[in-house]
Amino acid sequence: MRARPAPLLAGLALVLGGLGPPAADAQHIRVLVQRSPLAGFQYHGAAIHWEALREGDPLQLVREPDNPHDPRAVRVEWRGIMLGYLPRAENREVAREMDQGTPLSARIGRLSDDPNPWKRLRIDVLLGL
Repeated sequence: MRARPAPLLAGLALVLGGLGPPAADAQHIRVLVQRSPLAGFQYHGAAIHWEALREGDPLQLVREPDNPHDPRAVRVEWRGIMLGYLPRAENREVAREMDQGTPLSARIGRLSDDPNPWKRLRIDVLLGL
């Protein structure tokens, strides 16, 4: 019985299906699969470390399945410092893929001095092929 592709990867398979097998150096290929604001900017390390953050900086995504507020919680860290979370409304697919061992990474996609904390930092979630 063949496993059904995960939802996050299903669309990617359609796009890449005609490209043939990935190159031998495929671990260096990353595809943008999601863009999200950072939830909790004002409550965690993002506000404190604002001046040091740079667009393109790598971020770590950390699953928190035991989080009492959201069983699909995905914590966002920069250099080991918690910045916040992927928004609850946008973490379902990322959490599912992480739980299945899909190679996901993240980076700071955009920084903005907007007074609205939901618009200050955008996270780009990437799939490694």
